[in-house]
Amino acid sequence: MSTLEITGWIGTILIVGAYFLNINGKIKSTAMPYILCNLIGGILFSVYTFAHRTYPNMVVNITWVIIAIAALLRKEK
Repeated sequence: MSTLEITGWIGTILIVGAYFLNINGKIKSTAMPYILCNLIGGILFSVYTFAHRTYPNMVVNITWVIIAIAALLRKEK
């Protein structure tokens, strides 16, 4: 498995894992770990989708990253 593939898998695990924990009541969507998992996962998956030229997926993940950044900025206030 290439470094790029590992990057994509880590991004996927972070995003889906955070969502799974949220849905099962283990972590709140406003919790810092949840937001950071979405931010880092979105960045990693954006790199993966860019490299594979799957631009619609890349746009979704960049949007995911922007939402996570906005949540972090709200949390700092």
